[in-house]
Amino acid sequence: MPFGYNGKILRVDLDRGSISIEEPDENVYCRYLGGGTFALYYLLKEFKPKSDPLGPENILVFIGSVISGTPAVGLSRFSAAAKSPLTNAFGEAEAGGWWIPELKFAGYDAVIIKGRANHPVYLWIHDGEAEIKDARHLWGKFTKETQEEIRKELRDEHIRIASIGPAGEKLVRVACILNELKHANGRTGLGAVMGSKNLKAIAVRGNKRMEVADEEAVRRITKWLRDTYEEPYFSIGNLGTARVTVMLSEQGILPTFNFRQGSFEGAEAISGETMSKTILVRRGTCYGCFIRCKREVRVTEPYLVDPIYGGPEYETVAAFGSMCGIDNLKAISWANQLCNAYGLDTISTGGLISFAMECYENDILKSTDTGGLDLRFGNVEAMIKMVEMIGKREGLGDLLADGMSLAARKLGKGAEGFAMHVKGMPLPFHEPRGKVGVGIGYAVSPTGPDHMEFPHDPFWATDAGISLLRPLGILEPVDVFDLGPKKVRLFVYLQQYWDLLNSLGICMFTAKPFGPHTFNEIVDYVKAVTGWETSLFDLLKVGERHANMARIFNLREGLTSKDDILPERLFQPMEGGTLKGKKIDQEEFLKAIKTYYQMMGWDPESGVPKKEKLAELDLDWLIDYAPSLFS
Repeated sequence: MPFGYNGKILRVDLDRGSISIEEPDENVYCRYLGGGTFALYYLLKEFKPKSDPLGPENILVFIGSVISGTPAVGLSRFSAAAKSPLTNAFGEAEAGGWWIPELKFAGYDAVIIKGRANHPVYLWIHDGEAEIKDARHLWGKFTKETQEEIRKELRDEHIRIASIGPAGEKLVRVACILNELKHANGRTGLGAVMGSKNLKAIAVRGNKRMEVADEEAVRRITKWLRDTYEEPYFSIGNLGTARVTVMLSEQGILPTFNFRQGSFEGAEAISGETMSKTILVRRGTCYGCFIRCKREVRVTEPYLVDPIYGGPEYETVAAFGSMCGIDNLKAISWANQLCNAYGLDTISTGGLISFAMECYENDILKSTDTGGLDLRFGNVEAMIKMVEMIGKREGLGDLLADGMSLAARKLGKGAEGFAMHVKGMPLPFHEPRGKVGVGIGYAVSPTGPDHMEFPHDPFWATDAGISLLRPLGILEPVDVFDLGPKKVRLFVYLQQYWDLLNSLGICMFTAKPFGPHTFNEIVDYVKAVTGWETSLFDLLKVGERHANMARIFNLREGLTSKDDILPERLFQPMEGGTLKGKKIDQEEFLKAIKTYYQMMGWDPESGVPKKEKLAELDLDWLIDYAPSLFS
């Protein structure tokens, strides 16, 4: 019998209104573990290349891992995956919360959804059963109303619900999926995929508890993680991720005014410290986690911010704060609530608005385009109005709702120079001119730029940081601005580690360098839960499989090595801040990308994985699913 997982995957065909159960072989679980890696196994086999991401052909996968729902801290994350309508590439987004443990308790490891219902529906999954229910009465409602009505209808306040808001229904390409109203599968526009299927929500409830192979070892490791945990120096639990706002500004790496500058005069006003002293009412958390890093804020005037929607994390603070030139924490919290109600990715939405602000200040956009809004940096009410317009697809918001790349092309007149995106997805808010390894990650990430898929340079530039990496054979610090082979090697190894964390559903803030999970404890815990005789080598190969499978998916969709590039602005000097004048050397950067391809076992020019590399990873079956790449 399986330990740690159910051995059952729920398949839903919305075209036919049918539900079935698949029971994959144990080796499939061993080889892919969960998360995006497991999802790619199905997408590569079953998704017809170059199909419309907003058509019924797209396949939407919700999946945890072989250790999700077991007791240790930080195992609450899961992946949603499909072809992205924003990038036309592999779309994956992770979220924490309580949803995936509840799905496991309901008897399933994953849900795979195909087709499109002929009217709005939601899925109800409970204790080994599943049904498709009418959601016409929920269509058009905000996420809070949706959650309340489903719980009332099903007569259970403890049901966990992943849903979309009006933005997903209107196929806004930066729409997200939310569970508990504040845990978002945010990036790559998967809320629009859900909306395109007329799927409003997935409600889950279960009473099963996951059986593990070695209960004593699981208890021992779980207790050790709790007993040895110490709050990191930047106080992630007490002050949240926004604690880094002032620090990044002082270092010149806080994206400001659409990445023109790296320092923001109003950083302290929008920091985690200020939030904690003024509007924070509770520290939220996820299943099984004692770190409690989530913010829950209340504002009573001039906006009515409900703590049920959580509160702004660092990325949201930067999105609607420094990027838009706004130092009003109450307004930022209101923008966060609007995004969670409409179901919008805060990172992409803030990036779109700052892009539009720069276009406005350069006369590419006129007041006639903005509906009379004075869309200048620093205009609080204009920023808030634009969030609503994107969520509703009204006016200029309709153009921006299709994504930054398409909006810039339609606007023309130099707008593409202000569009800070890679592969069509807006950049997160970490400045690659001060973290060049992050720049490599932004360029080669298969989903477009994602700050959660690779390491950030400052942690590995000191002896203390690098000491954590000894199990990988990395023994010496690497300078923050280094773009040579040592930095690329560091990136390659740690990309595998980050992809492993995502495949296992382990929160980054509960694993080294931030939390108690070390490399060895992760291996021991997977052994204790599953009973498999695994190793660090074995687990890191899962992370490496993820990178190669996603690469094949993207190449099959028509992306090439030319898409592994950064916005031109990042090769230009910063206009202001502590690192004023700093830029990335483009020639060195392109050389680093080629070195990355070679270290990955890919062709150095095209970035196509070599047949031998696929065979080494037990992925040679992919050749039959992408024959044009290997002919």
